[in-house]
Order: sequence, then C-alpha cells, then structure tokens
Amino acid sequence: MQHFSEADQALLDLSRQLVADGYRHVTPTPETHGRVLARSPDRRAGSLTDVFGWSVPFESGAIPRAIEEALREVGMLDETGAALRSMVRLSTVRDVAFWHSAYPTAGTDAVFLGPDSYRFANLIADELERQPLPAGGRIVDIGVGAGVGAVTAAALCPGATVVATDINGHALRLARINAAAAGFAIETIETSGLDDVPAPFDLALLNPPYLMDDDSRAYRDGGGMHGAQLPFDLTLAALGKLSGTGRAILYTGSAILDGQDPLKARLVQAAGDHGCTLRYREIDPDVFGEELDRPQYAEVERIALVSAVFTRT
Repeated sequence: MQHFSEADQALLDLSRQLVADGYRHVTPTPETHGRVLARSPDRRAGSLTDVFGWSVPFESGAIPRAIEEALREVGMLDETGAALRSMVRLSTVRDVAFWHSAYPTAGTDAVFLGPDSYRFANLIADELERQPLPAGGRIVDIGVGAGVGAVTAAALCPGATVVATDINGHALRLARINAAAAGFAIETIETSGLDDVPAPFDLALLNPPYLMDDDSRAYRDGGGMHGAQLPFDLTLAALGKLSGTGRAILYTGSAILDGQDPLKARLVQAAGDHGCTLRYREIDPDVFGEELDRPQYAEVERIALVSAVFTRT
C-alpha cells in the first residue's frame, strides 16, 4: 500500500470527491482551449468545470468552501491575482480522472494532458484487447506524465506490476495520486531513460514529446529528426529491456518529407535488430499544421500521428 503525504492525500481525496459528485471534463488542444477562453476575456468561473476544466479564475465563495480550502491546503490555489485560480486541471480519460497542470502549461514542471492522451489510451486498450498481457506481467510507462498510459494498462492487466518513469518529479507525484484515485499503486522512478529501471518488461509504453521546442526544454522537446529523435532513442532503450515475449507500444508524431517517413524506416531497422515484429500505421495523417510555419519545419510536408507496436518473436 502506498503512503501519501497529507497534501497528496488531500489532493487524492478531492479527486475522488469531484468524481463522486459527477464531475467530468474532456481537455481539448491548447489552441481550442485558448479560443474558448477568448470569447469572454473577463469571465469568472461559475461551476467546478470552469475551475478545474477550463482554468477560469473565480471569486472566493463561488465554489464550495471546502473545495476552495482543499486547494489551498495542497498548495494548488493561485491567490496572486485579482481572483483565485486553480493551479491544476482535472480531466476524464476513459472514465478515469487525472490531475494535470492548469492552462496555459508554460511552467518548467508542467504536466501535460490533451488529445494525444486520449488517443494513446485508446491505442493501449486496443492492443491489450488484441493480445492480453500474461498474468503477473511487468509494465513500464516511459515518460508517464499525468499517468494516463500507466493507469489505462493497469486497469486492463489485473495483477500486473506497473513502473512509471519521468524526468519531472511533479509529474510523478500527480501520476501516483491519479493511479491511487483509480485504485492502483504504481512505482515511480525519476530518470531520463531506462538505465536505472530494472528489466525485463513484458510491456513498454511510450508517448514522448515529438515536436521541436524553441527553447529545447527537455520535458517538451523531441529533439532532432524534426522532433522524432527522442521517441526513437527511448524506443531503442525500451526494446533492449523487453522480455522474451515482450511488447513496446509507441505513440508519436512523424514529420513526412517528400512523401517519405524517415522515422518509420529507422524503426523498421530497429525492430529487425532487436528480433521484433513491427506493426506501424498512421493514426492521423495531418496534425499541428501551424508548426510548418516555423523555420525548423521548412522541408516538412505534414506531421503524422503514428503508432508502432513491437513484439519480440
């Protein structure tokens, strides 16, 4: 059984209370979120969804006093402006609630959740329905973020041991709380790779950053190969830690140049080098089109969302 600090337990209890009271919220892209808020620049929250879903400022007393005090107790209430503001959002993915960072996610310890998280969760569910994990299997979620991948897999693999890694200690904190709220205990390791993570694993999950960041911030930058370097490097590390019948599920973006997919070519080679079969497909042919206006993407035709599933043979 995991033991939580008083503040973490209070945040866990708050999540459970909101869900029990019927709270639900689906988080859109930052662009959509910004457009919705821009409709009413002086808007003040009138509901818990405004506060915890849309990150709308609120006046003291606009929400139940116990919830306001709970936010203050856990250090997640911003009181520096003219109105109060929650520093966390609560979003629903596959009927499970996850804490993550408030909009806009500009902080150095920001914890992300958005449309990619929903697609990633559905990809995991589809793959585990296609081929269930053996009883007692070991799962690693590399770059766990808010914990969507780890919790989705845990819910579909009763009895599995789940390990979650991230370079962001705040993300690991929220992932532990989110997992506990869903009824699961996960082991968390603060690391940038897998060197410190004991092997082998029966299932590796990867949903890393895949766009280039102007400031090269590690928590949101995919690096070279137009953002595909980090996904490729982490996939190689995961393949080296798989059990004899293990799988790795990668969800990422790939920049298409002159009709070709350089990431796919490198992953095909990696699969062969590690004795794996590979199923690779485009989930969405065109996302983040605005990125193509940036000089780094001058040669890119489109950015595709892809899945790559490796299975040891």
